[in-house]
Amino acid sequence: MRILFLGDVMGRGGRQAVAERLPGLRRDWRLDFVVVNGENATGGRGLSTEHAKGLLEAGADVITLGDHAFDQKDMLRFCEAEPRIIRPLNYSKSAPGTGARVFEATRGRKVLVAQVLGQVFMSRPYDDPFSALEPVLKAHPPGGAVAASLIDIHCEATSEKMGVGHFCDGRASIVVGTHTHVPTADATILPRGTAFQSDAGMCGDYDSVIGMQKDEPLRRFVTGMPGGRFTPAMEEVTLCGLYVETDDRTGLASRVEMVRQGGRLSQTGPA
Repeated sequence: MRILFLGDVMGRGGRQAVAERLPGLRRDWRLDFVVVNGENATGGRGLSTEHAKGLLEAGADVITLGDHAFDQKDMLRFCEAEPRIIRPLNYSKSAPGTGARVFEATRGRKVLVAQVLGQVFMSRPYDDPFSALEPVLKAHPPGGAVAASLIDIHCEATSEKMGVGHFCDGRASIVVGTHTHVPTADATILPRGTAFQSDAGMCGDYDSVIGMQKDEPLRRFVTGMPGGRFTPAMEEVTLCGLYVETDDRTGLASRVEMVRQGGRLSQTGPA
């Protein structure tokens, strides 16, 4: 199976780039399944119902969220009505929606998608991601209950993301990090067959400070004082993510490639 994961979609520029380019990538790379992290797609904070519909229409099979899952209040209801949206497993026991679900890819093959939030350096103390993942992994072995599985680990610390990767090694097809908006250069297949990247990066303008126009973040770094609101940068966007091929028999990864398409960053992707 050919699976594409796209990192955090950042604001209007990120949404437009996904809408313009994802259909062509699905065709040219003969993708079977696409997961997009959309938690920053609406003004850089959260995801609205309208913008979620746009990402799904562009070709996302599933949208994952993150710590900004419900910054746009209409998502509280929409994620209950739209099964293709996944919020973190360990966000809150009372949160609407679900943190893991099985979906159908091409030729009827089943794919599990789950997301967890990390704990290190995060803004609030979320529940333990490892214990949240354990029953999900046990119930959905790749190559067994599902043909493939993808875990989105949304957190700050690369060490915690690597810990989740090794915890899931051999028990998930893909573990990919989100949240920091910077793509890491460590795409690999772990020893037991799980594709891993610490952070997929963002789908946004990299002439920025993690996707925001530079002036206000720089002012706060230099002076320690806010002077205005953060605003998503709107110049040329790089789509960043991870491309993985899996073996239907085992559900494990056979190929992994970092994806950087368009914009300012050096270009990578499956040849």
